[in-house]
Amino acid sequence: MTRTMTRTTNPNFLNGVPELLVLRLLRGREMYGYELVQAIREATGEAIILGEGVVYPVLHRLEREGALASRRQAANGRSRIYYSLTSKGEKRLADIAGSWERITDAIRIVLEGPRHA
Repeated sequence: MTRTMTRTTNPNFLNGVPELLVLRLLRGREMYGYELVQAIREATGEAIILGEGVVYPVLHRLEREGALASRRQAANGRSRIYYSLTSKGEKRLADIAGSWERITDAIRIVLEGPRHA
């Protein structure tokens, strides 16, 4: 029996990852929505591809919750909304990153199998 593996862009185990990536990428500099979509793709070596339909709701929710600030700016005859991290967003990023580090460490232990002395 041959199994074909298909690449899915948003498997269920990625819940919470869009928020983590958005916060982390905005830590370095402000960006607008589509720029973040591209930055996520590039930063993950295209292992994680999130569409605008995923990223924009995350941006809007984080802004409502005070983790992000936004400003509107004209660019090339268009209006773009640039997002940046607030101090509340910095704290949230630290909390989420710590949780993900613990989870990935635990998964790594299971994947590597038992260690022998």
